Amino acid sequence: MIPHGSDPREHEPGEHEPGEQGGEGGPPLDAYSRVVSAVARELTPRVAALRVRHRRGEGTGSAVAFTGDGFLLTNAHVVGSAAGGQAAFADGSTGAFTVTGTDPLSDLAVVRADGPVPDPVTLGDSDALVVGQLVVAVGNPLGLAGSVTAGVVSALGRSLPTSQPTRTGTAVRVIEDVIQTDAALNPGNSGGALADAHGRVVGVNTAVAGIGLGLAVPINATTRRIIAALIRDGRVRRAFLGLAAAPVPVPAALRERTGQRDALRVAEVVPGSPADRAGLRRGDLVLTAGGAPVSQAQSLQRLMFAEAIGRPLPITVLRNGAMVDVIAEPVELDAEHA
Repeated sequence: MIPHGSDPREHEPGEHEPGEQGGEGGPPLDAYSRVVSAVARELTPRVAALRVRHRRGEGTGSAVAFTGDGFLLTNAHVVGSAAGGQAAFADGSTGAFTVTGTDPLSDLAVVRADGPVPDPVTLGDSDALVVGQLVVAVGNPLGLAGSVTAGVVSALGRSLPTSQPTRTGTAVRVIEDVIQTDAALNPGNSGGALADAHGRVVGVNTAVAGIGLGLAVPINATTRRIIAALIRDGRVRRAFLGLAAAPVPVPAALRERTGQRDALRVAEVVPGSPADRAGLRRGDLVLTAGGAPVSQAQSLQRLMFAEAIGRPLPITVLRNGAMVDVIAEPVELDAEHA
């Protein structure tokens, strides 16, 4: 089980600090500002700035303290192949950290600080998010420690194809089920916290996809399982299928026949991947996998762990109005792409 951390909040968002309602100490803050400032006050001390030395130079990023015994959550691409680095917190404390484990497919990594760390954040559940909901991003972009931005959840269930260096060249990987937000993100925000209005961390900021477009890895049951494996084993044995897909409504006629409201529209198929070899195509509507309906990216993600490696996975798709059955055989990610 993942240690969620005790709730470290000293103030609930909306509780009034001096000056927040026009009292002594400053001008009044509106309700939106009170929420954002409360989340910032809670999370800023718990988000570290990371400095990592790679073969090709030095990299920076952010990390979130999420246990009481020194574990920090960040992005796999932030730490890369490094064994450790330096972490600095908002109170001025600094210290070394070692990399506990990385999982490139989810772009998550766990590191452990060698010295004391602040009280942990409270991990939330991204499955409860809705489009349009307020979120707050806390990180260290462009070397500016403790930066806070706010916005809304722009979309859910996105997939992010990425190219990452490996020992044998470059591998294309797909980060599934990411959160899209318009909260401003810049280089260095990666690994930082994306929080809801209650200060619960619901995502780990992972990429800047374009102007006004930021992405974050969700915190949910699937990613908690990944984090637990990283702490326990230092790695995650992952089955690799090789497609990027987003949830869409099932056509009305098919919905009436099957009762299934949503399915996954294939946006990308990685060349040479098990999905490609099985005959899946861009534009296919994935209805079932392993005999179970799939309605969101997590539906596939939950199947892509060690027990699926090398086992036939029946998949049913809707293609050009016809039902098509294919058999894919997921491979182990490391064996195929590392």
